[in-house]
Amino acid sequence: MLKYSGVAVRPEWKLSAAVFCSLALGVFMSAAPVRAFDIKSGVSKESGPFDLFKFGFNAQKSGKTEDAVEAYRYAAEKGHTGSRWALANMYADGDGVVKNDYEAFKIYSEIANQGVEPGSEDTVYFVNALTSLANYYRDGIPGSPVGVDLSQARQLYFQAASTFGFADAQFELAKMLLAGEGGKKNVLQAKKWLNLARKNGHAGAMALFGNVIFQEGQSARGLAFMTAALDKCAPKDCTWIQDLQERAFSLADEKERRTAVALVPQVQQQPE
Repeated sequence: MLKYSGVAVRPEWKLSAAVFCSLALGVFMSAAPVRAFDIKSGVSKESGPFDLFKFGFNAQKSGKTEDAVEAYRYAAEKGHTGSRWALANMYADGDGVVKNDYEAFKIYSEIANQGVEPGSEDTVYFVNALTSLANYYRDGIPGSPVGVDLSQARQLYFQAASTFGFADAQFELAKMLLAGEGGKKNVLQAKKWLNLARKNGHAGAMALFGNVIFQEGQSARGLAFMTAALDKCAPKDCTWIQDLQERAFSLADEKERRTAVALVPQVQQQPE
């Protein structure tokens, strides 16, 4: 049973997945140099889960991924949620272990099923586990019992988006609402989630929000949002955002283009 009601939303829960991965582990980063996972390092399988987690992060940071996996496993066995989450990510990425999405799925499920207490430091791991599970249900995992379940994906995105204000989940939920995946198509609701996500700093949501209102006839304003998103996009998103912006730019007339350029500073302030 998922337990998440009553948890206050914190700004760090609204970070993109990539930024969160760095900051969440970085909070626990030790200043000590990374040494081999043996008795000489002062950390062993008998050490406390927090010490194992710190060691695992430092080992992973230094490229000693096998040591990191070992440390995370011992800490996870002792109930450390952050280590479970880090281990799941390593399986999902094939980092230090053979890539195994089904194994990652099972660990994310453990995190989600254990729930989270209001105000707990484990909330960030819980929210990201929900979103990772939603990603898997959206696409399925070939060769595993996990098939495509768009309804379940949409529900999990909604939980992470509504209860925790997680920008990535808001963005993915909006895309499903626009496409009518996992339920009815709802452009109005999609715009609501895109607007929230862009206010939380999500460049992709800003671009897609701009594209939606551009298609609705707000050409200059929509083009302004897409143009502003190009200044904030992560490298992995810049290509599709640029394609979206250039297509809209080619369809707009000269007056709309000039107005859009003038509006960019305004939409970058993210009011509305």
